[in-house]
Amino acid sequence: MSQPALPYVEVNPDVKAKATVIWLHGLGDSGNGFAPIVPDLKLPSELGIRFVFPHAPTRPVTINNGMLMRAWYDITSLDFNHRADSQGVKESSAFVANLIEQEIAQGIPANKIVLAGFSQGGVIALNLGTRYEKTLAGIMSMSSYMSEPEKLKEEAHSANKSTPIFVAHGTHDDVVPVFMGNAAFKVLQSNGYQVTWHEYAMQHNVCMQQLNDISSWLQEKLA
Repeated sequence: MSQPALPYVEVNPDVKAKATVIWLHGLGDSGNGFAPIVPDLKLPSELGIRFVFPHAPTRPVTINNGMLMRAWYDITSLDFNHRADSQGVKESSAFVANLIEQEIAQGIPANKIVLAGFSQGGVIALNLGTRYEKTLAGIMSMSSYMSEPEKLKEEAHSANKSTPIFVAHGTHDDVVPVFMGNAAFKVLQSNGYQVTWHEYAMQHNVCMQQLNDISSWLQEKLA
């Protein structure tokens, strides 16, 4: 049975697209949430970077009294080790893998695709990016953490062992504490990934300095 396609918001470059950033939102948000930041990244138009902001499926979220909202997976507990529902993470990773395949089918090679995510979206980006069987241009995790870090070594695919990974977090984050993001960074580092750590004096959000750093990183990886 094929996966249903995720709906998404797209922001296209002025020239023919040569690269794609697939950017996954956080809990309760939608693809519309981050789309307005594209102009703030001030990316050179000649790089032809297209942005795809998918909408997560709607599902009941346990910690929010079972309320229906856009979520990449259920959260049953705020406990560090059991925050992400692993079955939901796997399902959403498969949906997003389909999106990557769609981009490849449209002529964007895998090594010109960056997989990015904020909070819950970052969990999916790290989970899928390390397990995906084609080499990506980069993986970006913002204000996020890793689902089942103990399984990374056995489940990881060698295709993205050398893929650059940008991990960013706010030092004042009261939703996903900074130690959770740093723990993900350390797991990636100890497994030999090309990962860099970036922290900012902010809460559970993005700030201008971070967007500037992301812009420089994207330009370097997608040039």
